Amino acid sequence: MKPSRIYALIPCAGTGSRAGTAGPKQYQPLAGKPLVLHTLAAFAAVPRLAGRLLVLAADDGFQPPDDAAFLVAPCGGNTRAASVLNGLNHWMQHGATRTDWVLVHDAARCLITPEQISRLIDACLDDPVGGLLAQPLADTLKTSSSGRVASTLDRRDKWLAQTPQMFRIGPLLDALQAAGDQVTDEASAMEARGLQPLLVVGSAQNFKVTYPDDFALAQAVLESRQT
Repeated sequence: MKPSRIYALIPCAGTGSRAGTAGPKQYQPLAGKPLVLHTLAAFAAVPRLAGRLLVLAADDGFQPPDDAAFLVAPCGGNTRAASVLNGLNHWMQHGATRTDWVLVHDAARCLITPEQISRLIDACLDDPVGGLLAQPLADTLKTSSSGRVASTLDRRDKWLAQTPQMFRIGPLLDALQAAGDQVTDEASAMEARGLQPLLVVGSAQNFKVTYPDDFALAQAVLESRQT
């Protein structure tokens, strides 16, 4: 039986409205180059990937450097879920099969490392469902009502979902088509099908650059890795 291949898919069609930047946050300078290039470099350094795809908005002219080892598809949708679904269909049209694996990763999680990607692959390759990087919740978790604390939740079984998230292309396609545009990650779509993705411990540094203060923190982490 032919071994399953592993593909990467990076949705990069968002506008980053919460980041407070003049343009899309994924192209803002960070440690000397656009934020997204740090993300691409991590995946380019994982040799067992059969292909890497960057999903852009239709009017986005961004082109990765030649050494980034990424294909570009201007098929981004109005939501993250739509961009991922379009990217999966792109892979299927270019030789991928339903039994191949795909790693979906947020473009704005620019602190991901090749080692973390490889750890997820190793954990999921023999898993019947697939899984995701995640962090056990360390902080006290509150619910709110009218700007005041309504309750405190038990954090013992709570995790912060990260990316990459790794699933077989066919089941993920089916799950996203059934779930619609409102799911915020691939694991949620799989859960809606009654499946239980594997939780693989990630890193606190693998956060998503979302708010203005996140840029300074990401810059500090990147600079610390260069020393």
